[in-house]
Amino acid sequence: MKKEFQPHIFQSISELLRALGLPKPTHPLVALVDYKDVRIDTGDIGKGYILNFYKISFKKHFAGQVRYGQGHYDFEEGGLSFTAPNQLISAAQEEKDYSGYTLLFHPDFIRSYPLGKSMIKYGFFSYSVAEALYLSDKEKRVIFSLFDAIASELDNNIDHFSQDVMVSQIETLLNYSNRFYNRQFITRKVLHNDLIAEMEAYLSEYFNEDKALLTGPPTVQQLSGHLNVSQRYLSDMLRSLTGQTTQQHIHARLIEKAKDILSTSNLTIAEIAYQLGFEYPQSFNKLFKSKTKISPLEFRQSFNN
Repeated sequence: MKKEFQPHIFQSISELLRALGLPKPTHPLVALVDYKDVRIDTGDIGKGYILNFYKISFKKHFAGQVRYGQGHYDFEEGGLSFTAPNQLISAAQEEKDYSGYTLLFHPDFIRSYPLGKSMIKYGFFSYSVAEALYLSDKEKRVIFSLFDAIASELDNNIDHFSQDVMVSQIETLLNYSNRFYNRQFITRKVLHNDLIAEMEAYLSEYFNEDKALLTGPPTVQQLSGHLNVSQRYLSDMLRSLTGQTTQQHIHARLIEKAKDILSTSNLTIAEIAYQLGFEYPQSFNKLFKSKTKISPLEFRQSFNN
C-alpha cells in the first residue's frame, strides 16, 4: 500500500534553515535567505511543507508557466510570492534552477507592533503560493533595495533598536507590495475582464433559471468556487476594476433582477422575495431599500406611473 504523503511542518525558522543546510539565523524570529547559498537537494521538501511563520520570496530567472487566478500565464522575469503561517506550500510548479531571496519572519516578531494587528489588510497573503506578483525592472530595484536593507540590519549586532528598524523595513516592503499588486490588477485588466464576463454569465444563469428559489441567493463562496479563485482574490480584483466587493456585486445583480420582475410581472413582493431566495420578505425589502433608497412597492408604483 502506497504511503500517504505528509507535508513537513517547520515550527521555527532555525528548523527550516537547518533543513536547507544553512547556518542558524542571527535572530531566531527573522532571517533572509539567498537561494545561491542553498547547496543541498530540496526536492523532498518541495513536494509540500507548512511554515509556522511568514514567507516572502522573490525568484529571478524563473521560466515556465505559473498558475495565476483561474488561468496560467507565461513569464520569464521572476515574481514575488507571499505565504502566511500554516499554508501548504508546494514547489511542484517551480523551476529548480532559479535565484533570489526569501524573507522569513515569525508572527511573534511583529506581534507587539501595529503591523501585527494590520497584517490582514495585505490581501496577497491569502492567495495561493502560485499567484505571484510580477515586477517591472523599476519595481525590482525597489524590492531588492529593501531586501538589502534588511540583510544589512541582520548583519549588525542586535541592539535595542534592531527590532524596531526591521519591523519598519518589513512594513515598508509590504506597503510597496500593496502598491505593486494594485498596479498588477490594473495592467491585467483584459485578463480580469474575462473573469468578470464568466462571473456575469454565472449570475445571469443563476437568477434566470430560478436557482435562488431552491438554494437561496448566490454567495461569495459559491461564486469564487465556480470561478476557481480565492474569495479574497475575487473581491480584491473586483474592487480594483469596479469599485465593488464581490458581495456588493452580487447584491447589485440581485437588485437588477428584482427590478426586472417588479416591472414586468404581477407577482407580489413576497413572491418575488421567495423567488430570489429570501426566506423572509422583510429581508428582501430591507436590502432593496438600502440599495435603491425606496421600497420594492414604491419602485413598482413609480415605474407604473
